[in-house]
Amino acid sequence: MILRQLRLSRGLSQEQLAQMSGLNVRTIQRIESGHNASVESQKCLAAALEVDLQTLHQESFMIDKTSDNWKTLSPLVKLWFAVNFLQLRPKRQTAIRVLWLCHFFGFLFCCLGWFSEPALAGGLIMLGSAYLFHLLTWQGDKYGLWCDPSA
Repeated sequence: MILRQLRLSRGLSQEQLAQMSGLNVRTIQRIESGHNASVESQKCLAAALEVDLQTLHQESFMIDKTSDNWKTLSPLVKLWFAVNFLQLRPKRQTAIRVLWLCHFFGFLFCCLGWFSEPALAGGLIMLGSAYLFHLLTWQGDKYGLWCDPSA
């Protein structure tokens, strides 16, 4: 079930989806972790997400580059992703990996900044890059730009 992908593509938190569907947050968490959902829960979720039950039962979700969602994006947003990921089909996993690497090395270099001023500058630049990749991840979730089924 692609509940998590549908929820993220609409920019909803689990709490917001629970409120919209009339279900408990714990129920949403269990369904997203792979447990079976009752037919009534599935109907509530499908209504809240404005999809049919067939869509809710899909195993993976890939953005259709010919869809209205992709066509309405500005070329600047598409270019922003292509340049930052150095790939035309950006993957969410790549963004998360780069984000954590930038944070790790940014903090490491900031700690080394006690001994070397250039290391401090490098650490601050790495931390700045990490926050830019966090922004990219947020935009990818908001606009549904990820090309991998695990997004």
